[in-house]
Amino acid sequence: MDPILLQNRMIGLTAPPFVIAEMSGNHNQSLERALEIVEAAAKAGAHALKIQTYTADTMTLNLTQDEFVIGSKGLWKGHSLYELYKKAYTPWEWHEPIFKRCSELGMIGFSTPFDETAVDFLEKLHVPCYKIASFENTDIPLIKKAAKTGKPIIISTGLATAAEIDETVRTAQEAGCRELILLKCTSTYPASPENTNVKTIPHMKDLFQCQVGLSDHTLGSGAAVASVALGATVIEKHFTLSRKDGGVDASFSMEPDEFKLLVEETKRAWQALGAIKYGPTNSEAASKKYRRSLYVVKEMKKGEVFTRANVKAIRPGYGLPSKYYDIILGKKAALPIKAGTAVTWDLF
Repeated sequence: MDPILLQNRMIGLTAPPFVIAEMSGNHNQSLERALEIVEAAAKAGAHALKIQTYTADTMTLNLTQDEFVIGSKGLWKGHSLYELYKKAYTPWEWHEPIFKRCSELGMIGFSTPFDETAVDFLEKLHVPCYKIASFENTDIPLIKKAAKTGKPIIISTGLATAAEIDETVRTAQEAGCRELILLKCTSTYPASPENTNVKTIPHMKDLFQCQVGLSDHTLGSGAAVASVALGATVIEKHFTLSRKDGGVDASFSMEPDEFKLLVEETKRAWQALGAIKYGPTNSEAASKKYRRSLYVVKEMKKGEVFTRANVKAIRPGYGLPSKYYDIILGKKAALPIKAGTAVTWDLF
């Protein structure tokens, strides 16, 4: 698959993983805190920062009957959907200053639109790409709307079957999307490593012929590092200044020091992939001298027989390889030999 150039960042197997810090609702309804999150993400090495574009009214209805109330388990148990989205949404008037701060700090700022009006709004802000959330990955009208902009689209695949992903991918491509990235995602908050199934990444890449990354809700960076080893080119993680400050997503979000380590370790994982290679690398060549080889360990006279008492396989590796040990035993010295002499064929 061809790499994608997103502003000044290359996304693809030939570049380090593209790491996205997801702010979500961790701003706790403070623009000042939101901008502090942007600054902390940039300092931690994030390549992009993502927010979400919706209002409670574009997400759901302000009702408290059973189907509009979150169940008795999970982070948001007992809240109505409307209450949750009212608490978590990012005011639309904040988008421009957030994106501006991202640009000033060398990060790409973009968003997840949750309905068609959000796409219209984000187009006015000239966002460089779009992210489709897992719960919206079967919203075909929204997919079409985002794809018609012609901009790159990143789609989380949480909950989606292979057939549903296929329909989403075909919809996006037929509507004009030419640069598409799918993110393996487990839509639980937090997600467990056991349910992350990153082995799906290379299969998804082959099946849908596009770049694949990981939208990671697990704690720590282990799943992200593993995904890079399997070909992930994008990593998305929720980000906050401090989990103790609370917030709708705080409990499964990374703090700045953790995120910095995530960026570093996923880059190391990418670097370690290298290429299929046997034999010494250029950096290893000098180490060949520390292999074992055959050396005379006791002074020998001319005509003396080579035996296990006067020849041994030791370090360094300047003598004959030890595989010739049995061949030289019993042969006679062609000249006097000092102890510490590397065995070569001209000694016989």
